[in-house]
Amino acid sequence: MEIQNPGSGGREQLLAACGDCFGLCCVALPFARSADFAADKPAGKPCGNLQADFRCGIHARLRDEGYQGCTVFDCFGAGQKVSQVTFGGTDWRAAPQSAGTMFAVFPVMRQLHELLWYVDEALRLAAARTVHRDLRRAYDRIDALTRRSAEEVLALDVNALRGEVNELLLRASELARARIPGRKRNHRGADLMGARLAGADLRGASLRGALLVAADLSGADLRGADLIGADLRDADLSGADLTDGLFVTQAQLNAARGTASTRLPAGLERPGHW
Repeated sequence: MEIQNPGSGGREQLLAACGDCFGLCCVALPFARSADFAADKPAGKPCGNLQADFRCGIHARLRDEGYQGCTVFDCFGAGQKVSQVTFGGTDWRAAPQSAGTMFAVFPVMRQLHELLWYVDEALRLAAARTVHRDLRRAYDRIDALTRRSAEEVLALDVNALRGEVNELLLRASELARARIPGRKRNHRGADLMGARLAGADLRGASLRGALLVAADLSGADLRGADLIGADLRDADLSGADLTDGLFVTQAQLNAARGTASTRLPAGLERPGHW
């Protein structure tokens, strides 16, 4: 699918820059001891692996140390936005009185940045040209919201905003998938956990919000499929073709299993553990 005009804010601001963040994902968010995390940690408490410079002390060994969950998390650039813009570069250690507010703002900002990522993706779809004007307006509106004060960000009704934006994303998806020949499967929100879909023809399918945990998608044809919000944890993508997959994120790929023969959408990287 032809690359069209991206969001006016630029893709760079939607990529995590951990060096400009105060380790917010390692502090603000909770996690429970499980297959994804080696220990319990409540929200607001720094992870034991967080160093004085806000970097992870085991970043290169996260999977080996039992922190697979960290490897599949993506803040979409929200961490540096909160750290450097919302709080002007003053970290929670230097200003402990701001810590609670900073930690509360971070997950809200992440949702806003995730929306920006999806809108930016939709703006790159030539087939969705008829909704590009509305998408650009939505992008600029959300981008402006991310630059408001901490109190204003916390007061936002993100669920309502997400509902509005989702209508545009859905329309963009329908326009893009309409150009793919043949019958398209509709598995929106379906429970396909562990499903045997090896070699399945899923071109242009809707897999929005589908539960595909541990599903066998080896050799599946997912060209042009809408995968927004699909749970691909431990899904087998060996040899699958995700060329031009819609709204696929790096975090989804990091959570799945694949091989050198898996074909990926442009702009995404093959995870190191594949």
